[in-house]
Amino acid sequence: MTPEQKSREAIDRRLEQSGWIIQDMARLNLTAGLGVAVREFPTSTGPVDYALFVEGVPVGVVEAKKDGAGENLLVVEHQSSRYARSKLKFHGDYRIRFAYEATGKVTHFTDYNDVNYRTRRVFSFHQPQELQRLLKQPDTVRNRMKRFPDFDPTGFRKCQEMAIGKLERSFALNRPRALVQMATGAGKTFTAITTVYRLLKYTGVNRVLFLVDTKGLGEQAEREFLAYRPNGENRSFSELYGVRRLKSSFIPADAQVCISTIQRMYSILRGEELDESTELESLGGSASDRQSPREVVYNAKYPPEFFDIIIIDECHRSIYNVWKQVLEYFDAFQIGLTATPDKRTLGYFDQNIVSEYSREQAIIDGVNVGEDVFLIETEVSKKGGTILKQMVEYRNRMSREKRWAQLDEDVDYRPSQLDRDIVNPSQIRTVIRVFHDALFTQLFPGRTNVPKTLIFAKTDSHAEDIVRIVREEFGMGNEFCQKITYAADDPETILSDFRNQYNPRIAVTVDMIATGTDVKPIECLLFMRDVRSRNYFEQMKGRGTRTLNKDDLQKVTPDATQNKDHFVIVDAVGVTKSKKSETRTLERKPSVSLKQLMMDVAVNDRSEDTLTSLANRIIRLGSKLSQSERKAFVEKVGVSPGEVAERLLNAFDEEVLTARAREQFSCDTPTPEQLAQVKKEAVDEAVKPFHNPDVREFIENVRRSHEQIIDEVNIDEVTFAGFDHTQEAHADMVIASFRAFIEEHRDEIIGMQLVYQQAYRDRPMVLSKLRELYEKLKARGVNGERLWDCYAIRRPEEAKPRSGKFHLGDLISMIRFEMGQSKKLIPFAQTVDANYKAWIFRRNAGAVHFTEEQMEWLRMVKDHIAVSLSIEPDDLELDPFDRKGGLGRFYEVFGEEYEAILMEMNIELVA
Repeated sequence: MTPEQKSREAIDRRLEQSGWIIQDMARLNLTAGLGVAVREFPTSTGPVDYALFVEGVPVGVVEAKKDGAGENLLVVEHQSSRYARSKLKFHGDYRIRFAYEATGKVTHFTDYNDVNYRTRRVFSFHQPQELQRLLKQPDTVRNRMKRFPDFDPTGFRKCQEMAIGKLERSFALNRPRALVQMATGAGKTFTAITTVYRLLKYTGVNRVLFLVDTKGLGEQAEREFLAYRPNGENRSFSELYGVRRLKSSFIPADAQVCISTIQRMYSILRGEELDESTELESLGGSASDRQSPREVVYNAKYPPEFFDIIIIDECHRSIYNVWKQVLEYFDAFQIGLTATPDKRTLGYFDQNIVSEYSREQAIIDGVNVGEDVFLIETEVSKKGGTILKQMVEYRNRMSREKRWAQLDEDVDYRPSQLDRDIVNPSQIRTVIRVFHDALFTQLFPGRTNVPKTLIFAKTDSHAEDIVRIVREEFGMGNEFCQKITYAADDPETILSDFRNQYNPRIAVTVDMIATGTDVKPIECLLFMRDVRSRNYFEQMKGRGTRTLNKDDLQKVTPDATQNKDHFVIVDAVGVTKSKKSETRTLERKPSVSLKQLMMDVAVNDRSEDTLTSLANRIIRLGSKLSQSERKAFVEKVGVSPGEVAERLLNAFDEEVLTARAREQFSCDTPTPEQLAQVKKEAVDEAVKPFHNPDVREFIENVRRSHEQIIDEVNIDEVTFAGFDHTQEAHADMVIASFRAFIEEHRDEIIGMQLVYQQAYRDRPMVLSKLRELYEKLKARGVNGERLWDCYAIRRPEEAKPRSGKFHLGDLISMIRFEMGQSKKLIPFAQTVDANYKAWIFRRNAGAVHFTEEQMEWLRMVKDHIAVSLSIEPDDLELDPFDRKGGLGRFYEVFGEEYEAILMEMNIELVA
């Protein structure tokens, strides 16, 4: 067949898949079905390749080209447009609304009813039923998107209001992809649900797909959709629109919003059953993409037009491998949600960022809380150790079985080998002991309950060691500290308890709750593993950054005395200082076992991620092999571990492949077909050993038998334990948030005249307003104690450390200091005390001195003013004055001057 004939055959096949009946003019029968595609239908400007009829009425045209013309399809648009405007033979009044340009591989589509209509690429032709539905609509979705009604921002944060507004402007411009970047805790999902509500209500959108990459995130999204109540509506979202979280291969017809893992949607389109275990692991933090990179094929039950909008949660981690095909299948607008976009994310969403709300800004606005960094450095964690040739204990990683054996030679190990090749219990114990000792003295002074703490471990084996030592060092039982990893029994229940119950107080994880999962009561993150991915580290930090009010915090941490206003990172591995990269390199699937990677290859997985990760594991295994093990490897596999890894990596190295193609085909510039052939040959050669079950078994046995040495010799010592200097940067953010708050409420503050200029009888009203102002400040995530401490950190020469309980008077002091009305930040009680001493000195300098009883009363009055900012006669009937006889006794002690004394103290002490 000619290229044109091959293309026509593929186009016919796709039209038939989409439900069109294909006819030649000689066999024309427009009543044969709902949708008929007629080849070479005559028009006034020549025959069109295909004319599309719905219920006998012409509605569209298809301009067909050979496959090689795919790069020039856009220039074919004028031909389609010409046919659409031409007169079809035998037909009277009609209007062609839809146009397609197609090769055997690519299809473009245009709806001429769209204002400023624009061609877009689609996976395949729309079904006749869909074109019929579109024809019955009063206007197109894209036109309605240009006419969103005004948005009611009541109850929304400014960042959410801005994101919604910019997202709707993006829709109005017909931008197919948009990225919403909002800091963890800023309300990305709430913003997305609001957008979904407005799309369903105002634009004629038919269905929305909310994609996640873990079952836990799907359940979290479902809860938020069900709880959402739109402004101005008497019914909840789920009462207005059908919301379904997909749990099988069936999609309910009445569901306007479908929540699904991207893995499940892929399996639905493929017509395959899904192993539910694939929905448990994150696609980013653990890169657990284990599917073969097969193409999505047309599914008549769920065609490309099935969803109009796709929202991709945590889009920075779930759209770049095999799963990307789900997004390319549907003819839908795509909205990405993430707190930490990387360069790939920005590129995928065409750099169309409709919201940029950073974590720093979220902290300033009180949406998130900042962190303090407490460093723990030990001798072994910084320098490693040496084990002299002697009898040592070995432990199998998986079975935990132990044995004793003689070292062949001295062992020098690096810090990076800890908890993988070498286990030094003293190093873990030393870190946990320092953490325990600092917890209530430096990290959370005054507290008695261990704050909810999440510890990040390197591996499941490392997590086991940490859990055991934490329980011992804290002298607590099993419920106090538990492991939450994919390997744990019933991790979801333990996670729920960690979030909502008193125990566990400390959880140890590897990847499972490192990203995406909300546990708002967490106040401490202990890093016992380094992280080299910048985005992954930011996601891990996000586990502690959620705000939480005092009442909710006290439900799980009873001794909390205030809103959660910060969290603490305890860095025991230098993670806050290590160099970070944008993405991970060779290791793409860190939580997929070597055994599983080999099996994936054996069942025909040829993806770059799988082969690159397998190469990395073989490299790591090769570095650990003894001389005898290396010899056995070559005998069994045929080549060394290094050669196996090199072949796997070279299969995706463009320079290597190009050089091979030049040599193989004796040419300077290989064609794409030649490069594809060379690449296939290279991949086949690279994966060949892993098709042999004996080789797979041998490699797995070598890995399993490779044991950890237990270092009982090097007892670790602390070299440094204290707060990091970056604490200053976080103090700056808290102060900046306070500064922004003052600017927002400047008129109120000026109106109150900060008590000093008020007549003391008016002060109760001013105090009431001041309390309201302070509640607004706390709602922003800033409380007085922490704010004062931040000033003491950043401006120690001007700000005196606070002692004792925080009072409203201290807020006045900080407002005056920040506004430049005071040069020094002094606790209000100290100011009152100093003023009191000066006043007493002046009064006693005259002929009449206060008696001892009078001085006792005056000191009580002074203490009352220090807390309440003023005093009135009625206050003397309250505690502690009533124990001394109250107002009556005060009158007896001071006589007719009693009111004058109180008024004078109100003025002098608060001056």
